[in-house]
Amino acid sequence: MNKKYLAKIIAKDSQGLQLISAYCADAKVKINKIKYLPKNKIFLLSLERFSKEAKKKDLKINSICRFEFVDSVKSKNINQNINDLALKLITIDLLKNKKSYEINLIFSNNRYITLSTEIVEAILEDQSQET
Repeated sequence: MNKKYLAKIIAKDSQGLQLISAYCADAKVKINKIKYLPKNKIFLLSLERFSKEAKKKDLKINSICRFEFVDSVKSKNINQNINDLALKLITIDLLKNKKSYEINLIFSNNRYITLSTEIVEAILEDQSQET
């Protein structure tokens, strides 16, 4: 019997965020799959990542990375008008400023998105996997 393993990781500190970053390294993200809901203070990233935990390393997994308590979002070198532009996520970095945090989503080609938040809370949840 082939049991499908769908991960759910909840990060509330830099170690948890590093784990999510490791799982999402080299993931593909399309511009039209990035959403910021300012009223809810939620930032959503739908991504296609390669399994780091399965024996088959070429196994593709569709996941949602959700960041809570996001006060603002800034992007650099990302043309938001090209909906099918695919970005390659390199890493997720965390910086602490006085009373707040900056979560940096760093993509290839010097592109990045910065989330400003008072609390670190991120959830990586797998939706499906391709066989």
